Amino acid sequence: MQRDHHQATPTVGPLAGFTVGVTAARRADELGALLLRRGAAVLHAPALRIVPLSDDSELLTATKQLIDHAPDVVIATTAIGFRGWIEAADGWGLGDALLNRLRDIELLARGPKVKGAVRAAGLTEKWSPASESMAEVLDRLLEEGVDGRRIAVQLHGEPLPGFVESLRAGGAEVVGVPVYRWMPPDDLGPVDRLLDATVARAVDAITFTSAPAAASLLDRAERRGMREELLDALRHDVLPACVGPVTALPLEAQDVPTSQPERFRLGPLVQLLTSELPGRVRPLPVAGRRLEIRGHAVVVDGELRTVPPAGMALLRALARHPGWVVARADLLKVLPGAGRDEHAVETAMARLRTALGSPKLIQTVVKRGYRLALDPVADTKYGDG
Repeated sequence: MQRDHHQATPTVGPLAGFTVGVTAARRADELGALLLRRGAAVLHAPALRIVPLSDDSELLTATKQLIDHAPDVVIATTAIGFRGWIEAADGWGLGDALLNRLRDIELLARGPKVKGAVRAAGLTEKWSPASESMAEVLDRLLEEGVDGRRIAVQLHGEPLPGFVESLRAGGAEVVGVPVYRWMPPDDLGPVDRLLDATVARAVDAITFTSAPAAASLLDRAERRGMREELLDALRHDVLPACVGPVTALPLEAQDVPTSQPERFRLGPLVQLLTSELPGRVRPLPVAGRRLEIRGHAVVVDGELRTVPPAGMALLRALARHPGWVVARADLLKVLPGAGRDEHAVETAMARLRTALGSPKLIQTVVKRGYRLALDPVADTKYGDG
């Protein structure tokens, strides 16, 4: 009987069987929870740590300078950064002086969330772009003319490509307000584990929510002598998912194609993964079942089956040429740490069949090897590997 798989209700999460690396320092728990809720295994590896605002002498110096010497324009770029700046100034006893200064000048907010933070501080922005785009902010400023104007830009750890340079080229004096600074993590262990897992293709995707995190991961790979291996994995097998185009810059500069959601938020980033990762899997009709080989597990007719690494290696080798016989000697080559004994293939195959819960999915071809029991009607579609 022909099964209508499209009507079947999935019993597993869209990300079940996939492993996702999370490089975020800030809001990592929130992102991890969203991924776990959809079934993913999560590998946390904060690629950065954030210097606490109140301890940051650079921000204190910039704040005092702005209070003493008023700028013409202040650009608020992130809600968390703007709130943190006001809170830090309060901690230094400069809160009222900073708010009074900001009341008297042209205050631009980069989007609705920033506008909310500005108003929560008792201030009113002069203008805010609907697009949340710094390019639109730049266009407005250049249109008004910036020659001779002093413009303060709240920096937020992300590069602002061409933004500051364009203002300076227009004759403006630009003052950076470094609201928080990124530093390498105190513990490099999780980052190194993520790098090792990435080059081993043991993760299916890595999420990036800031450009410094992407740059930091590349830098660590360089220091460990594995930069090219990392880039190769990201270009071909491991999906780099970035929250937006600015975050993607360090990767794109290395010819790594990235995926980005239309809205630059954590929720849409997770939604992107829930469509892209399952979309990379080719379902196979095998022995009357629907087989999906995911990162570290297999979905058989909508049921998630956990498979040990050796079994996954064998299954992937068989799935490269569905329905074709793969010799034991070739399967031995893909088994991790198997040595030269072909008996290791039989042992791993027995465990794989048990894990799949259906021995008929894989056929033994006497004296030749093993094959996936691909359904005959599918031979023309899948038989060419």
